[in-house]
This record gives sequence, C-alpha cells and structure tokens, in this order.
Amino acid sequence: MSAHSFADDHAALRAAAAGGAGLCTVVGIDGSFSRRLGAQLAVHPDGSVTGSLADGCLEAELAREMALGGAPRVLRYGAGSSQIDFRLPCGGGLDVLVDPSPDRLACQAAVDRLDQRQEARLDLPESGFLDRRRYVPQLRLLLLGEGPELAATAHLAQAAGMAVESHDKAAGGLALGQPPAQLGVDRWTAIVLLFHDHEWERAILSWALTTPAFLIGAQGGAPARAARQAMLVAMGFAHAQVARIASPIGPVLHSREPLALALSALAGIAGEYERRHPHHRHRGD
Repeated sequence: MSAHSFADDHAALRAAAAGGAGLCTVVGIDGSFSRRLGAQLAVHPDGSVTGSLADGCLEAELAREMALGGAPRVLRYGAGSSQIDFRLPCGGGLDVLVDPSPDRLACQAAVDRLDQRQEARLDLPESGFLDRRRYVPQLRLLLLGEGPELAATAHLAQAAGMAVESHDKAAGGLALGQPPAQLGVDRWTAIVLLFHDHEWERAILSWALTTPAFLIGAQGGAPARAARQAMLVAMGFAHAQVARIASPIGPVLHSREPLALALSALAGIAGEYERRHPHHRHRGD
C-alpha cells in the first residue's frame, strides 16, 4: 500500500487495461470508509496490487479472492459480512466487486478518454449495486505569478500528484497587459494567480474569467481584493463573474508565509475538485 496522490484515481484502471490484472471496485459503502464509492484496486497475477483501498488487510484478502479466478462477484466485508473474523477499522461495511477478467477494451477506451482530458466511464458487471464507474481527468493546476509563493505552490502540488503548469513572469513567459497564449483550460483545471504587482492580473484575470476553470484564485489582502473587483467591474464584468475569483484561496485567511499560503490554496483547490467528483458521496454520509 503506497501513499495516495491525485494521479492514483486512474492507476488501477490503467493496470487493468494493460492486461493480466483483475479489478476490484468498491460498489457499496455502509457507514464510514476512507475511500470514495468506486475506489479501485488492480490485483496482478503475482498478488501485487496497483491502487489503494486504504486497508492492507482488506487488500490482501482481495488478492487471495482474486487468485481463485471465476466470474465477477460482489463480496461483503466489515459490518454485515459473514466473515466474522474480518472487520474494517472504521467499523463500516463494504461491498466490493471482484472481477478477475475485466473488459480490457472498455478499460483502455476509458484510459484513452482520460488521456484526452475527457470524462470517462466503465460499465460494471451486473451487481445490483454501482452499475458504472465514472472517472474525471486528473486535477490540473495552472499557476501564473512570481516569487517564493509560486515556487512553494508548484512544489507542493507536484508532490501531491497534481498536473502542474507553472509560468513565472521572471522567466519571460508572460507579458504585462497581455493574456497568456496557448494555455488549454478545461473544467478540471484550477487557475491561480500569485503576483505581488497586481497590475499583472488585469489581462490574465479577464482571460481566466472566460475559461471553464473550476476555480480561479488570486492572492492579495483586502485592499488588493477591493481594487481587483473595482477594476474588473470597470472592464465590464458582472459582479457574478467577478465572484468566481477566490481570494483568499483556501481556509487560511491571513498568511504571510509562502508555504502556509501554498498549503491553504491547495487545500481549497483539492476540496473543490473532490466536491465535483461524481462519486464524492455515498450512502452512509
């Protein structure tokens, strides 16, 4: 069981598409569990696994079950299970679909869509529980700015497994008064501006507000926020459009340390991304 990152939500699917691995999918949750509905684990022929279900004992049990082969089946673990010697630490109950031979072509088709940053789905064998697993593109973070705040945010985001594209004005990739060129943005992208000289925000924010980004954030204290709002309204943006801009970003309202600012921003971004995941909620919440 390895550390989980934002890149891991597709890992088991990719392993199943590559061939040889069986696929376990959480199709029902009663009570509490530390993974979302639809969480997946790929089990390879040698018993090793790709992905994470947060519980090493559960993963080992699923690997033993997968080694038996056979048809797809749903097994109950934890509360309500007939296996009285197996309990989940959280006290909840899980229904797990064990599929020794998943549809490789369907898995690859889903991977191909995700690689094109499109949403995907995988129909699951008839189980009476979750009938399809839905996937969304990896969280992508577009950073534009300067200084240690930019560096800290990029470093932490990369460590968390986010897809990061960083543009530092000091490197010459941005021009004052010009919107950024040729930057692709989709609804699974967050845009964050980290400038001390807020004049740089004018053209970039006017561009960002036309994109489908799920979050637009900009650093700055109360005076900067008031000036930013007045500037954008004067440029013709409606108050509802300006309200898309998160500032401050995340739960830390006042920060003068680059690392604290970066942690707060990433917490806010991760929370909003998670809220939009199609399998965010499950019965028992």
